[in-house]
Amino acid sequence: MPGDATDTELVRQAKAGDLAAFEALVGRHEQRVFNLAQRMLRNCHDAEDVTQQAFISAMEHLAGFREEASFSTWLLRIATHAALKILRKRRGLEMVSLEEMTGPAEGYDTVPHPEFIADWRESPERLVHQNETQRLLAEALDQLDEKHRPVFLLRDVEGLSVKETADALGISEANVKVRLLRARLQLRERLTLAFGDETRRLVAKHDH
Repeated sequence: MPGDATDTELVRQAKAGDLAAFEALVGRHEQRVFNLAQRMLRNCHDAEDVTQQAFISAMEHLAGFREEASFSTWLLRIATHAALKILRKRRGLEMVSLEEMTGPAEGYDTVPHPEFIADWRESPERLVHQNETQRLLAEALDQLDEKHRPVFLLRDVEGLSVKETADALGISEANVKVRLLRARLQLRERLTLAFGDETRRLVAKHDH
């Protein structure tokens, strides 16, 4: 039965022309693709379009899928490209390569120092389960620019490796690491502003 098969088995069956196998893959991964697109684009209609485009593209190019990565990683890569195209259109940019769109290589010397440093009033483990924390995290993700948000989502939310994230975005692994650090620091500082204990705030030192 399709529901009992692995992704690899379903992919091979779908390549052989089994439509039910591909439908099983859609059912298995549709929500994950939509969630990624929604977090990237913050628009339900656009996320639905990206989800549909991703599976259409996956079906059209399935024969060329070499299975070097997992099907889910390959699918998220397709969805990421589709979402980035929409982000470029929103900004009125010409359709350029992902490398050009995401900018030049960044070094660790470009990572900003946090301005607000303090211990949190409660442990992150407790805060993460609170609705207010989820809302603030969503707002903080919204404020990340389109260079850093996809890296954070693919690496820390979807669990892709540094290499897989780099391949999905068409940037170097070094850029992934720097942008991920920038995203984490920005998110941490924004959440610290909400949850930090002002009485335990440290003075930021920027001499390094």
